[in-house]
Amino acid sequence: MATITPRASGRWQARIRRAGTCISETFLTKADAEAWARLQESSIERGMWRDTTEAERTPLADALVRYRDEITPRKRGRAQETSVLSLLLDDPIARITLARVRSSDVASMIARWRRAGYAPGTINRRLNILSHVFETAIRAWGLPIDNPVRRTIRPRSPRGRDRRLLPGEEDHLLAACKAYGGPIGPIVAFALETAMRRGEIASMRWEHIDREARVLLAPETKTGEPRRVPLASRALAILDGQIRRIDGYVWGVRANSITQAFARVVKAARNDYEAECCTAPAHPDPRMLRDLRFHDLRHEATSRLFERGLNPMEVSTITGHKTLQMLKRYTHLRAEDLVDRLG
Repeated sequence: MATITPRASGRWQARIRRAGTCISETFLTKADAEAWARLQESSIERGMWRDTTEAERTPLADALVRYRDEITPRKRGRAQETSVLSLLLDDPIARITLARVRSSDVASMIARWRRAGYAPGTINRRLNILSHVFETAIRAWGLPIDNPVRRTIRPRSPRGRDRRLLPGEEDHLLAACKAYGGPIGPIVAFALETAMRRGEIASMRWEHIDREARVLLAPETKTGEPRRVPLASRALAILDGQIRRIDGYVWGVRANSITQAFARVVKAARNDYEAECCTAPAHPDPRMLRDLRFHDLRHEATSRLFERGLNPMEVSTITGHKTLQMLKRYTHLRAEDLVDRLG
């Protein structure tokens, strides 16, 4: 039987002793304490009771630190994830114990992020990490808790980018790359041929290239699984034009350096385009060489593979997408380019 006793603070404590285990909870009213006691006793009798003592005593902050130290180092995106975990540790939600974190607490954190100006996509990526912390605590650490992130209404992310190269953009872009110098020109051309991600391109080594089989091994990918990328003749020609480096890397640049160089090249290409329009004279297209990111080259290359007639399975083999839904997000076909195939 449960013992209900008043506390000096005016609250009521419910205490249950059963099979050497003692659990207790404090409530504002005696009725609440009795209701909780009945629920716990019923769970014990039906064999459904779970000892939440450890989860009640462990703040979320401790779980975040343990996850950061044990799980994050095994991930490719450990630097980015560590940064997100630091933000979570600074949030008020980190002070709540694991057993008491509710979906309302997660919703309050989302509201704070919204007020700080974070985009829905950024918020959802952070929630994915927090959700995995709870799942790890449940599955790997054996804590009898629920995952409140699963029951939280997330902000709706905007539609995926559908940016494709406009007519003439590729020529202006490659010309600006040539003027800029360094490996950015061949890298851009190679990305358009292979649909490879920025990080995959940056980590390429000569030993990964099977020239005879015309295949490139990408040992480190976003999905965590290696894949073999078939190389078209133009992709091989681009590689043949590169000087062999002593360190074994094909390009000798970091992923962030590619992003920075690409942004400068796009800006220079736009300036050149506007100068040409002034000379023509012609009114410059406001869309030309605007809002163009390196990852958009992957969109463009993937779409071109479909336009060449490859089926989804063939394209996924090249691009490394695991599901058709993921592949669809990166594929935006121009209706006018499909007219001839319809007959």
